[in-house]
Amino acid sequence: MRRKAFDILASGVGLVVVVVLVVAGALMLWGNNYVNSNVHNQLAEQQIFFPSKAAFAHPVAGSEITAAMIPAVSQYAGQQLLTGAQAEAWADHFIAIHLSEMPYGGVYSKVSTAARAAPKNTQLAALEQTSFQGTTLRGLLLEAYGFSEMGTVLLWGAIASFILAFVMLVLVGLGFRHARRTPPDAELLAPKPS
Repeated sequence: MRRKAFDILASGVGLVVVVVLVVAGALMLWGNNYVNSNVHNQLAEQQIFFPSKAAFAHPVAGSEITAAMIPAVSQYAGQQLLTGAQAEAWADHFIAIHLSEMPYGGVYSKVSTAARAAPKNTQLAALEQTSFQGTTLRGLLLEAYGFSEMGTVLLWGAIASFILAFVMLVLVGLGFRHARRTPPDAELLAPKPS
């Protein structure tokens, strides 16, 4: 095979790879934007607000704000819950702590079992409903967090794709340049003269 033909063929394939990488990067950027706007819009509709800074000043066990919540939740004091990171903080460091302080650790399966064993106990029935609502909200917020993490992965994938496309484009340019400089009769794997 002629060296010039090989250089042109390899550079042409490289050009196709560049196009594929750019398209993949663009799709991943679109995916990142779609996920983040969807998470934001869904969370905004819930109108959840973190407690004010004043509430974090004097945490009391068994009240709305406990000392265990401060490291993760206080950074969002007074803000509306709109991002995946905020959803994770609310779910794991606000709701989960309140659930853990309930009888049976707030675990729905345990509370439900106890409530079914005592069907006339109105306190257990109310506890069961509270546990169900808290566990469900926690799960939904963690799902929003998971989707926001997927959006972050898409963003990093897009960045990597664009960087690889740029590197490949440089290599393609060098390949076409080499093809122009190669004599038309040069062989790719020509035997070396002895």
